[in-house]
Amino acid sequence: MKGKFSKGTWVKGLAEWIEGDTAFISVAFSWRLDDAYSRAVWYRAQGYKVRVGGPGTFTRQDYLKGIADVGGDYPDAVAKHNPMATFASRGCPVGCWFCIVPKMEGKDFTELPDFPVRPVLCDNNLSALSPEYQDYIVSRYQATGVPLLDANSGFEPKKFNEEVYRRWEPINKGAWRLAYDEQKEREEVRAAMHILYEVPQSRKRVYVLIGNEPMEACLERINEVIEWGGDPHAQPFIKLNAPEKKPSIRHDWSRQALADMARWCNGWVWRKAPFEDYRRAMRTKTPDKNQLSLPQRHHCY
Repeated sequence: MKGKFSKGTWVKGLAEWIEGDTAFISVAFSWRLDDAYSRAVWYRAQGYKVRVGGPGTFTRQDYLKGIADVGGDYPDAVAKHNPMATFASRGCPVGCWFCIVPKMEGKDFTELPDFPVRPVLCDNNLSALSPEYQDYIVSRYQATGVPLLDANSGFEPKKFNEEVYRRWEPINKGAWRLAYDEQKEREEVRAAMHILYEVPQSRKRVYVLIGNEPMEACLERINEVIEWGGDPHAQPFIKLNAPEKKPSIRHDWSRQALADMARWCNGWVWRKAPFEDYRRAMRTKTPDKNQLSLPQRHHCY
């Protein structure tokens, strides 16, 4: 069975397909709306009805008004973005102000017990699901023999405990993905990293949101992840309705400073120099094959 499964390939935020006389377009990010508009016009010119959905349309539904029917549900649309991806639940109870999931899917979980078992599991908050449903998901993977290669949106530190780790450890073959978005989460993240103490650093991938707090605070969070034995991935804050893939500038940040810190962090330059000594010409070796590719966080197609 080895070699039969993979993490697949994402289509970079815009999926399209045809069924009968209808063309479907799924938009993951608001900055792909111009592309979606162009494709919708093209399909209309070919005589198709057009339906457009996805989180990229949620805050700007009027943008496609008159060109396509916007919204509605399409079962398993995530597979159009990556045929190896699936959801076993929707929603998230946390309600992070920068995340579109609770706004689109609600703060109560919707369980999807008949979910297709695939190697990339995109649920928004696995550790906050009921223990019974977590056990159910794990049992489905074990029964089908499908490896969990990527718990894509990961585990929320606040709900991550020894029980959650022991439950998922037998099937999680990829990285343990956590998030450290604000300094107030410090103790929860520290505790989660302690639970993962014996896991190799390359498998402890921690998303660190930057730009939402002052530079010093964001850098401190990245350095703490490194100190606790994790592998940080910096994500500049982008507004949910951003028309372009450009970060929002807040506090004492500049666009260049956001780019520099992201390159220093995500290019593993921190392994040979602190950020204070970072120069843009610095490079590190590509991580070995055990380093895992990073997904798009909080995609809820």
